[in-house]
Amino acid sequence: MLNLNLNLNLNLNLNLDEFIKVGAHLGHISSKWNPNMRQYIFMKKCGIHIIDISKTIKKLNEACIFLKNISSSGKKILFVATKKQIKTIVSDYADQVNMPYITERWLGGILTNIATIRQSVKQLKVIDRQKLDGTYEMMSKKERFLIKRLKAKLKKNLGSIYKMNFLPACVIIVDVTEEKIAVNECLNLGIPIIGIVDTNSDPRKIKYPIPANDDSSKSINLILSYLTYSILEGISFFKKNKKNM
Repeated sequence: MLNLNLNLNLNLNLNLDEFIKVGAHLGHISSKWNPNMRQYIFMKKCGIHIIDISKTIKKLNEACIFLKNISSSGKKILFVATKKQIKTIVSDYADQVNMPYITERWLGGILTNIATIRQSVKQLKVIDRQKLDGTYEMMSKKERFLIKRLKAKLKKNLGSIYKMNFLPACVIIVDVTEEKIAVNECLNLGIPIIGIVDTNSDPRKIKYPIPANDDSSKSINLILSYLTYSILEGISFFKKNKKNM
């Protein structure tokens, strides 16, 4: 389990040094930059763009406040990251706050065709029910093998969104350039995006862009730790309010 004991509050008294220590300020080589990231770039050094960490902190603070408000109303937040080196980091954080995530390939229409997704979810529920009522054990070895393979395929493609009954209120995307299909789908549906934007990204489509290195697992881990803690604060507020109702 990842450590979320950050002693965090809504003001996010963030330490600039901790972001520099994990390399959050290191962008891409200058030839690969997106001009729309100009406002978040501090300087160019040895052919590499350096991100202005003061702006990273400001944008992270805005995103955290938004996330606390979303989660305090009991709504779901979807985590998205399909890059191999960060899949486990993202799924661990999402699991800790019981939020859905996608860490395998984003299937086109996964949100816009939510009815199709629900059909797949129904299949998973049928399989689970068959295991509970004994139907599964009565099947032939070949049938059990085919069902097991189908379940593994559905879970791999759906990630944990099979637990999601409605569209998410917000989506957290680690690399908005890598996940452009997911970005476009969220835009079409009007779902706000919190996205880590590196110097090769276009931040204009992202409601809450967080300028930072989106390749370093340490950089991503640090940013997600703050985002996730804000969700935890919101969930705690939601549970207290529910008790008092």
